[in-house]
Amino acid sequence: MDEHRVGLKPIVGRVWAERGKAPTVPVQHRYQWLYLYAFASPQTGEGQYWLLPCVNTDAFQAVLERFAVSTGAGQEREIILVLDGAGWHTTPLLHCPNGVTLIFLPPYSPELQPAERLVDDHRHH
Repeated sequence: MDEHRVGLKPIVGRVWAERGKAPTVPVQHRYQWLYLYAFASPQTGEGQYWLLPCVNTDAFQAVLERFAVSTGAGQEREIILVLDGAGWHTTPLLHCPNGVTLIFLPPYSPELQPAERLVDDHRHH
């Protein structure tokens, strides 16, 4: 499981200028972000994805609960999620659903994240 920010950072500005002169253009910076929450199985490549406007403990809690229901996690099925150490993953305020176990990667080790390898493998095909 991992999150990724996607969005737009448009720079808007227009001005008339004399031919051959470099114009000075006032611009208005704007940001529009969405966050992709992705769950992927390293064995099968199957995935589940959610787009949310933020990344925080409440958003991760909601996505984690929906993931648990959609995968049938519970007494009969145990799901192990490999995660980085982001604060919203490790906070004691997070209540892990029944049937879901969280395993945390060491700090600064994206090469160990199975979800990262799936993205890299997909780019090369």
